[in-house]
Amino acid sequence: MPVTPVALAHADDLADFIAASPSSYHAASEVARRLEDAGFTRLDESQPWPAQSGGRFVVVRDGAAIAWVVPTDAAATTPTQVFGAHTDSPGFKLKPQPTTGSKGWLQAAVEIYGGPLLNSWLDRELRLAGRLALADGRVVLADTGALLRLPQLAIHLDRGANSGLELDKQFQTQPVWGLGDPTSADLLAELAASADVDAADIRGYDVVVADSARGAVFGKDDAFFAAGRLDDLASVHAGLVALSSFEAAADGPIAVLAAFDHEELGSASRSGAAGPFLEDVLERVYAHLGADSSQRRQAYASSWCLSSDVGHSVHPNYIAKHDPVVQPVLGSGPILKINANQRYATDAVGAAAWSAWCERAGIASQEFVSNNTVPCGSTIGPITATRLGLRTVDVGIPILSMHSARELAGVADLHDLTRVAEAFFRG
Repeated sequence: MPVTPVALAHADDLADFIAASPSSYHAASEVARRLEDAGFTRLDESQPWPAQSGGRFVVVRDGAAIAWVVPTDAAATTPTQVFGAHTDSPGFKLKPQPTTGSKGWLQAAVEIYGGPLLNSWLDRELRLAGRLALADGRVVLADTGALLRLPQLAIHLDRGANSGLELDKQFQTQPVWGLGDPTSADLLAELAASADVDAADIRGYDVVVADSARGAVFGKDDAFFAAGRLDDLASVHAGLVALSSFEAAADGPIAVLAAFDHEELGSASRSGAAGPFLEDVLERVYAHLGADSSQRRQAYASSWCLSSDVGHSVHPNYIAKHDPVVQPVLGSGPILKINANQRYATDAVGAAAWSAWCERAGIASQEFVSNNTVPCGSTIGPITATRLGLRTVDVGIPILSMHSARELAGVADLHDLTRVAEAFFRG
């Protein structure tokens, strides 16, 4: 069945969002920029915050962003609806002293970030992107555009490559970015030039490697969307679009978008879901509503978190890797993620609530559960539930090629996730 023009436009906007978000720092900045364009006020954590009732606000901490809309009649015990996602993706991060190379080649010294599919990064035009901390105290964003490539060894030099390619994580994952003598070249100068600063002023950096190709719609009836960093910018974008146009209703909840960093590493950072960022923001929001600690806990008891992250679609070439009965597929709706060992936070009450939000949005939903011999990963869901005690449901969209440099989603699912996010924010 052909996807709708609205869903295609949504996918095109997602492609723009991903192109503007090659690193978690760019993603958080782009979330704030778009929300400011939609009438949100950007707040500084180091400054006093204005009264909350009726306000639309966003705050950025490193590579994370939290935004919220407060009803005009909000009170000390008004519940909150938190749509959670993450801004980082598996890949590579630039090491100290990053300019390296040999035999006339310039290379970039990188280390592995999270759990990428290493071979998927071969033979692609790649970009460096992230933040630079300068001598004068400023922090600026840098993005080189297409600059690097990890060239694969020719089949003539490795006749067994098609029988099982295994890359040495230290010596065979260092991309090339030019020709010349590494002692007279400076990769940081490329980053500095992209940010219009002097390389000599760089005192620190957090820089990652990202695919430079734009997201694309393709396939029969335009069913497919491929791009880098769908895990988890697809969810960030869904929550962002839903919150941008959200208008709080009387007696409605406080709607919150929480886009965390470092999920691929376990979330244990000041900008990760295991850190205090969301709790810090909610404490300040409720303080402006006159809530004491007891009233804030009352509000939390009636609140929800929708933890949105991608999940596995059944793969037609590897069916045995999936549960023999529960087999979600691209294009058939977002997924409810379930795990007996609480790697996902979904329970029976959460499943019923998810069903109600999907019904309100007018969309179909699928379930996901792992094959018993193939343990699943985890998400920000159990972490958020543990930190704040919010009832949490783990959801997402089904994809193929998870943790690849370029992942595959269904165009219809991307738009449907945004529609259910809109229903969720209404409470």
